[in-house]
Amino acid sequence: MLPAMKAQLDWNYAQAGWLNTVNALGYILGAISTLFLVQRFTSVRLFVFGLITTSGVLFLTGVFPNLEAQYALRFFAGTFGAVSFSTAGALASGLFKKNEKLNAFSIAILFGTGGGLGIILSGAFIPMIIYKFGNSSWPLCWIIIGLFSIIFTPLSIWSALQIEYSKPIKSSVTEFPFLKMLPELSGYACFGFGYIIYLTFLSAWMTAQSINAEMITAIWLVLGFFICISPFIWRSIFARFGNGIPLSMILISISIGSVTPLLSPSFSILLFSAVIFGSSVFMAPGAITNFTRRNLPQEMWAYSISVFTVIFAISQTLGPYIAGLIGDYFDDIGMGLFASFIILILGALISLSQKELTKHN
Repeated sequence: MLPAMKAQLDWNYAQAGWLNTVNALGYILGAISTLFLVQRFTSVRLFVFGLITTSGVLFLTGVFPNLEAQYALRFFAGTFGAVSFSTAGALASGLFKKNEKLNAFSIAILFGTGGGLGIILSGAFIPMIIYKFGNSSWPLCWIIIGLFSIIFTPLSIWSALQIEYSKPIKSSVTEFPFLKMLPELSGYACFGFGYIIYLTFLSAWMTAQSINAEMITAIWLVLGFFICISPFIWRSIFARFGNGIPLSMILISISIGSVTPLLSPSFSILLFSAVIFGSSVFMAPGAITNFTRRNLPQEMWAYSISVFTVIFAISQTLGPYIAGLIGDYFDDIGMGLFASFIILILGALISLSQKELTKHN
């Protein structure tokens, strides 16, 4: 929708780019705030709060089209979204405690099928609406996204209320095993750097190639579909390993999907890339959530996932900027994509050294 918003509102590239920047800054603030909020409030309360506020903000994004309002709404979407994201993982970790396979599957379903369905729903109608009604229809797209979110919110709240959770306890920085988890934390930082570069490249490539609405829809639907089924691909890996192997394998898969378009800028290659990338990209949050559940006591789950989320938020903010510098230096956006590949491979090697901690659960 960003190209349509830019064209219809006559924004320059700097103004349009700041939308993503303020959203990322809001995400960082939300992730950092959650580190402290989980010590005062239960994960259920924070999840419900984040869910309701994020849905409302998405709807309002289509109601107030002026630039200042868009900046504010994107900032709050990032802030509230980070709160619900961090606590959702902690809640999913509490499911099926006596069954490793079902627990791992539920975590994978949360990040994979949940996020994938969102991409499918958005990808199915947004390109076609803008193609049929023109750039001025972007507010309608945001309103529809907001309505979808509002419709699903009651079911999500009901689900959260069914989960057994521990009371919040105060955790100091000294209690959290940063050094022992450093390989996993570093690997997740590389994920934040690398995956966002691919998504940035994907949008830029399709815009530059003037791909029609049907093809754009097909690409996003393929990406969303394979994100949806990715839990079925990775659930056995999550259930088997409590160390850094799952994250390492996922990063390798993402790196392959990221570098594939460099072979040829054809539509078929891009579809293949979407299959590989979609099959693994949303499983990285699942991998660190699974690692947290298997290695830390339950009362530290939300705090741990919040730490990962802070690192992720910062790295994904820096990723496109660094890729842009590389692309400008070589005058080739493909070099930014190759940088994504290198960063993801580095993250895979680092996370591979992560050992399983002493079990507490």
